Amino acid sequence: MHARLARYMLSGDAQELTRKAEDGILPTFKSMPGFKAYSVIESDGELFSFSAWETAEQAEAANIAVADWVAENIGSEIQLIESRFGEVLLSTTLGVSSTTGARV
Repeated sequence: MHARLARYMLSGDAQELTRKAEDGILPTFKSMPGFKAYSVIESDGELFSFSAWETAEQAEAANIAVADWVAENIGSEIQLIESRFGEVLLSTTLGVSSTTGARV
């Protein structure tokens, strides 16, 4: 399982931006192959986005989809600081175990 992590500088209201993401990008993610999970976290004027995918390629495709969506829908209220990709090694929510490296 693979993840896309993104960090954004926030200039709008975090709750409102999250509602827009839930109504906008979440349905797009759900329609994409390999989608497993999506979370948005706010901390000290920044938003962090986490999405989980079956493969690294699917996580990278999600990065393109979300960049397009942000530019069209909330680009003036948020600025991407960085995006990262990685393998999910442990997740109780996603059922990934560190002892097996696979879904449990």
